Amino acid sequence: MSGNETGRPLWSGLLLVTIFSTGCSRAPSFDIFGSFFPAWLICVTVALLLTVAAHWLLLRAGVVLALPVLTYPSLTALFAFALWLAFFR
Repeated sequence: MSGNETGRPLWSGLLLVTIFSTGCSRAPSFDIFGSFFPAWLICVTVALLLTVAAHWLLLRAGVVLALPVLTYPSLTALFAFALWLAFFR
């Protein structure tokens, strides 16, 4: 073994510790009626409400969707991710 190969497990372990310790910060949460709710749950709830509003707007506009079973979950995910990025990152 050369000297370079003996330090590889040390550097690999250090890299893993660095990667896994980035998630050790507190998750954002909200106090609602004395209970703490995670921020992602609030984002998903608001995203569902926005998707219902978008569905209503699409119905009022007379837009016919080819794949509504794919459109509405995708729209919910888009709203949830956008809310998370806008308010928590």
